[in-house]
Amino acid sequence: MTTSLGATATAASSASAEPGPSTPAPADELGVRAARIRSAELEEQIRTDPRRFRVSTGDRPTGRLHLGHYFGTLHNRVRLQDLGTELFVVIADYQVLTDRDVADDLPGHVEELVLDHLAAGVDPARSTIFTHSAIPALNQLLLPFLSLVSVSELGRNPTVKDEIAHSRQAAVSGLMFTYPAHQAADILFCKANLVPVGQDQLPHLELTRVIARRLNHRYGSGGVPVLPEPEALLSAAPLLLGTDGTKMSKSRGNAIALAASADETARLIRGAKTDSERHISYEPATRPEVSGLVLLTALCLGRDPRQVADDIGGAGAAALKAAATEAVNEYLAPLRARRAMYARDRGHVRQVLREGNERASAIAETTLNEVRAAMKTLY
Repeated sequence: MTTSLGATATAASSASAEPGPSTPAPADELGVRAARIRSAELEEQIRTDPRRFRVSTGDRPTGRLHLGHYFGTLHNRVRLQDLGTELFVVIADYQVLTDRDVADDLPGHVEELVLDHLAAGVDPARSTIFTHSAIPALNQLLLPFLSLVSVSELGRNPTVKDEIAHSRQAAVSGLMFTYPAHQAADILFCKANLVPVGQDQLPHLELTRVIARRLNHRYGSGGVPVLPEPEALLSAAPLLLGTDGTKMSKSRGNAIALAASADETARLIRGAKTDSERHISYEPATRPEVSGLVLLTALCLGRDPRQVADDIGGAGAAALKAAATEAVNEYLAPLRARRAMYARDRGHVRQVLREGNERASAIAETTLNEVRAAMKTLY
C-alpha cells in the first residue's frame, strides 16, 4: 500500500502547473523544490539507517481523526515507525485551550486521538504518544525559545495568520500567537531531527530551525550544537477532499471519521457532491468533487485514480459512490475492529498515555537541563 500511495500521490501532483524553462520560479517554489529533492535523499537514508532518525509529529485534540488525516499523516507515521525510526507523537492539548467548545471535553478528545493512533498501527512499545500539559520541561523550553524570535516573526508565520483569520474569538490570545515557538518546543525537546510536513508547513518548520540555530549560536561552545536543526520530510500525500468538494475537515462536517460505522460511511458518501456530467473521469482541476471520490476509492484500493475512473466510465455518479463506499468500508474494516477492541479497555488507553508521558517527560528534563547548562542558568 505504501508503494501505491506514493504512485497515486505522484500522479495527483503531476497535474500541477510548473514555470516554463524561461520563467524564473518564485522563491517559495524554489524552496519547495529543494525540500522535495532533500526529502528524496532523506527517504534513502531512512531505508539505509532508520535508527539515526528521531521523528516528531502530532495533532491538536479537536475530535476523531478522519480519512484525510489517515492518508495525509497517520499512514506515514506508521510507515516511519515500521521502518525503524523513533517516533514521538504529541497530542497538543494546550493548543486547544483557546477553543471553549473543544476544551469542555478535552479528556474525551485526547482519548479519541490515542484510540485512532493505536487502531492505525502506532505501537506504544516502539513509539511515544504524549500530551503537552503533562510535560513541564517541554513547556519551560518555550521561555528561552521566545527570547530568540521577534514578535514580527511570530506574526508572519502562516499558521498564526490562518488561526487569526479563522478564529471565532473576539481577540487572539497570547497562547495562539506563540504557537510556532511552542511547536518548536514539541520538536526540539526530544532533539528530533526529522519532521514530516506538507509543503504549506515548511515556513513553520523553518522557524523551528531558526530557533535551534540561534540558540546554538548564542549558547553553544566549541562548535558543538546544543540542539539539532530538524529537517523536513516533505509529504507526498495528495489532498483528500471532503464530501462537499472542499478540504476534508471535522469542523465542516464533510469528513469520514476513521471510527465511523459502515452505514454512516455509506450515508456520507451517498450525500457527496458530484456534478452533472455522467461520464466519470479523474480531472482534479476541473472536476474536484468527482475526482475527490475517485481518489478516495483509488487510495483504498491501492490503484491509480485514472484507472479507477476509466473502469467506472459512463456508469455515472451512483456507480462511483457505490465503488467508493465498498472500497472505504473494506479498507477500514480491520482498523475499525482494532479501534473497537481498544475502546473496550479505556484503562489501557490511559496507561498508554501515562507511559508515553513518563518517557517524554524524562527526555524533556534531560534536554532542558542541557539547555540551562548552555545558558549558564543551572544554580
